[in-house]
Amino acid sequence: MDYSTLSYEIKDRILTLTLNRPRVLNAFSITMGEELVLAFNAASADDEVRAIVVTGAGRAFCAGMDLQPGDNVFGLDENQRPDVDGAGVVRDAGGVVTLAMYNCTKPIIGAVNGVAVGVGATMTLAMDVRLASEQAQFGFVFSKLGVVNEACSSWFLPKVVGMSQALDWLYSGEIFDADHALQGGLVRAVYAPQDLLTKAYELAHKYVDSTSAVSIALIRQALYRESSQPHPMSAHRQESLNMFYTSMGDGKEGVAAFQGKRPAVLAAKVSTHMPPTFPWWQEPSL
Repeated sequence: MDYSTLSYEIKDRILTLTLNRPRVLNAFSITMGEELVLAFNAASADDEVRAIVVTGAGRAFCAGMDLQPGDNVFGLDENQRPDVDGAGVVRDAGGVVTLAMYNCTKPIIGAVNGVAVGVGATMTLAMDVRLASEQAQFGFVFSKLGVVNEACSSWFLPKVVGMSQALDWLYSGEIFDADHALQGGLVRAVYAPQDLLTKAYELAHKYVDSTSAVSIALIRQALYRESSQPHPMSAHRQESLNMFYTSMGDGKEGVAAFQGKRPAVLAAKVSTHMPPTFPWWQEPSL
């Protein structure tokens, strides 16, 4: 597929997904949101993709929503009155994107190369790991714009950095640098700009070299979904089923390779070898 706001490039089993509107600092548009959903869905279904690295073109990661004049700069239909008559369904574009990331079967690494504010910051929360350039800046600036946080960040942000830090950043709306993001637990590491993508690819290969694609997909979905359940019995049930089916697939080869002291050839594919119980959750109606 041709993308107008993104660059989609697969090399050595790693998809590099680049936000590509550098003239406007990769500002998020409704089109970009739609293309991101298509890209994550495509990557999730593509056996040639084992991990995803997301970055920005030019000197920014994403400078937030593209605040162009219009009826509603956030792309919302103001004719709807969902709190009055239930007409239609109101969904913010960033939330649709992060739910596509949440449903993805591949690890997602954010390589935040520059400014990431508003939805540029909240979209990174659905990524598994965030790495930052020394030039990166972050900001959950919603309170200063008179709006609220979006992109499912009320669910993701406290899980990533803790409730107190999440509220502090959301209350203040301040923009902060990469070192502060590191101290607050938002990013895993900070690198010189020229080293950022190299480090992101090294991390991606750590996840996909000599591992099972099916194992990674099930582990990712189990942790995101089962860690939010009210009782560990839910995790126990699903882990038992996942273990049962994987032990009859790549598991046999993995154990034989371990016993034979040789590298394992883990050939199961997400497209064809997922357990019959997958997906085990029932999606909400949205």
